[in-house]
Amino acid sequence: LAMEQEAQSKILKVTEFVTANELASMMDVPVTQIIGTCMSLGMFVSINQRLDAETLSIVADEFGYQVEFVKPQDEEANLDQPDEPEDLVPRSPIVTIMGHVDHGKTSLLDFIRKTNVIGGEAGGITQHIGAYEVTLPERGKITFLDTPGHEAFTAMRARGAQVTDIVIIVIAADDSVMPQTREAINHAQAAGAPIIFAFNKIDKPGANADKVREQLSTMNILVEEWGGKYQTQEISAKSGLNIDLLLEKVLLEAELLELKANPNKRAVGTVIEAALDKGRGIVTTVLVQAGRLKVGDPILAGCYSGRVKALTNERGQRVESAGPSTPVQVLGMQGAPTAGDRFNALDSETEAREV
Repeated sequence: LAMEQEAQSKILKVTEFVTANELASMMDVPVTQIIGTCMSLGMFVSINQRLDAETLSIVADEFGYQVEFVKPQDEEANLDQPDEPEDLVPRSPIVTIMGHVDHGKTSLLDFIRKTNVIGGEAGGITQHIGAYEVTLPERGKITFLDTPGHEAFTAMRARGAQVTDIVIIVIAADDSVMPQTREAINHAQAAGAPIIFAFNKIDKPGANADKVREQLSTMNILVEEWGGKYQTQEISAKSGLNIDLLLEKVLLEAELLELKANPNKRAVGTVIEAALDKGRGIVTTVLVQAGRLKVGDPILAGCYSGRVKALTNERGQRVESAGPSTPVQVLGMQGAPTAGDRFNALDSETEAREV
């Protein structure tokens, strides 16, 4: 049995494109040795460079390890102990709004947030964090992710971060399905997230939502009105027309998904963005996906550790803790993690350093 365990411990479960640094910590050797090994193979790598499958296998072999490649989802499952069904409670849906840049994505988010920041897009928003929580009277909450372009989405997908539950794709009804729109649809389908189409600018002359529905049908996307499975809503983000109906459809979709999480454990989730703030140090926006993040928790995000000094919501108000589906800004990280990095709250700070 001891030998079997020994053999088991010599197998590294990795996702492809692990960095040299991550590999070193898995094998418990100084990263300089990894870099040295790569050099002797005629490859120059830096600490945070991602290594391909072949390199990983060769390097691990040099140190007497075998590599087993796992999909990013499998890897995440190992970090979180499975929850007992009775510990799970419903959580609010996490929604990403995507679409062509001129089709009204920002104005839709703004209307939903009821604050008009379009005038000061460049510097007007003091609390621009990449995620907002919206409370609908008597209906519960929805968390919106405001990812700049699709970069964050693709970067997060590449790291295997599954963040979004539902995608709203905004298409201007007086325009047509653009390459960017197609790209958004492909991303959403790749992520396996249900899509709701918002046909915007419906009050403009020349708006023709059926034309858009037809274009979608040529891409094998059949909307509900035409007997398909995709919900659509005609809206005007400028006047706010029918946005309540759109949100209603989001909640309907969310009910079908039966989203649940366990709030009573150490927090895990995903980094949405991180930035250096002159007065406050590194401010990291995270989305808690399970568990509860509390002030004082040691935390590990990407390759940085820290301790939660303070938590603030998107309105800049201090909060003591944040549960599942809640976006929150964290002060106290030692370095700035990357969008899409996983974060984990740990029991003790030494554990954070060890990991």
